[in-house]
Amino acid sequence: MKVIICGAGQVGWQIARHLSGERNDVTVVDNNPDLVRRATDTLDVQGIAGFASYPDVLDRAGARDADMIIAATYSDEVNMVTCQVAHSVFAIPRKIARLRSQSYLTAIYSDLYRRDHMPIDVVISPEREVAEAALQRLAIPSAFDTEIFFDGKAKLLGLTIEEDCAIINTPLRQLTDLFSTLRSVVVGIRRDGTLFAPEPRDQLFVGDSAYVITHSDDIRRTVEIFGKAHRKQERIVLVGGGNVGLAVAKELESRAERVRAKVIEKNRVIAERAAEALEKTIVLHGDGLDAGLLSEANIEKADAVLCVTDDDKTNMLVAVRAKAAGCKMSIVLINDPTLIPLLEPLGIDAYINPRSTTVSSILRHIRHGRVRAVYSIGDAEAEVIEAEVLSTSPIAGQKLRDIDFPEGVLVGAVLKQGEVVKLTGALQIEEGDQIVIFALAKDVAEVERLLQVSIDFF
Repeated sequence: MKVIICGAGQVGWQIARHLSGERNDVTVVDNNPDLVRRATDTLDVQGIAGFASYPDVLDRAGARDADMIIAATYSDEVNMVTCQVAHSVFAIPRKIARLRSQSYLTAIYSDLYRRDHMPIDVVISPEREVAEAALQRLAIPSAFDTEIFFDGKAKLLGLTIEEDCAIINTPLRQLTDLFSTLRSVVVGIRRDGTLFAPEPRDQLFVGDSAYVITHSDDIRRTVEIFGKAHRKQERIVLVGGGNVGLAVAKELESRAERVRAKVIEKNRVIAERAAEALEKTIVLHGDGLDAGLLSEANIEKADAVLCVTDDDKTNMLVAVRAKAAGCKMSIVLINDPTLIPLLEPLGIDAYINPRSTTVSSILRHIRHGRVRAVYSIGDAEAEVIEAEVLSTSPIAGQKLRDIDFPEGVLVGAVLKQGEVVKLTGALQIEEGDQIVIFALAKDVAEVERLLQVSIDFF
């Protein structure tokens, strides 16, 4: 597949890394020659320095025979015009654009993206993706990472293994005997910085990070087995009242169960906008690092603090101060991945990486087969893929024990006729089933083949 990626920032570079590693023909376009040089020096891609919306630049990038264009520059307008040029001049079949402005994303204006108007096939909103990720973290505070599959019927949980975990030093194969009705599967383990797909004889040790896919009805039981308490979040303090914080606050207000939320915002204009948009949420104007203001927000009684300002270091420092004041849990927005190793020593419980959430959204529309969802784990180390099994798939009609999966691949959940079923070696995968698969990055291409790689199903 020939793909043009416009924008060589964090998201564009990460998508180029995914696709070039799978032997696609990738060209990166950016008006910053240094970013283009970084991509061509570190990845197996071609690079063009220039403005992505210019027809001659796209022509030099190979737009005349490209299969897809991904517009992920920092400008919404450049991304939109790039897709228009790609369609009108070069007839590129698939066009994906990252758009940040909420005005472009309002549902009443969705007609804008019709083929005879502004022909964008897929619109990705980083702010909406991050807000959704934040809400998922708040829903399961004992997990450092979460993602939903099968429309909420199954979830991926990232759980840190501590000394009070009941299944330490227990071979994973014995979990079925110990908890015969539990619909949960450990699909990935990170140990000493290395992520791998475990075998049945592998054990969990203190300090491991386990990725578990579980039936939504078994979440409480799963986290308890892993030594975690399932706490209900009733008092939440949001630091940052921009698009992300506002979206989270609105969602919390709309829920049937009562959640007391307070928003702290440093910028007066943004604070006033948030106050006007929210009905039940108290908005405080001031610096989230101000101990007095945190006290005014009753941070010592809060179940969680969610720090989503546009400054990583501010988010981290506010989280540390909130935890020191007695807040039970902290979640931070982190754009710079090099800061992530500092979070655990600082006592920060969970983080959201906008790059990862955006990359996951884009990958969902790139993967072959009937892919419904993709979640990127870590620094593009693995993917969790939800897909429908096609009649032409090599795995259709086979029992799980007979499918020749690579070592870095594990099935985490199967949905049959709308129900998540317990996984056994004798379970037969059939056409129409939906399946969630964990795959290390090196094995994603093989997973695509097993899901029937065909342009017909793109």
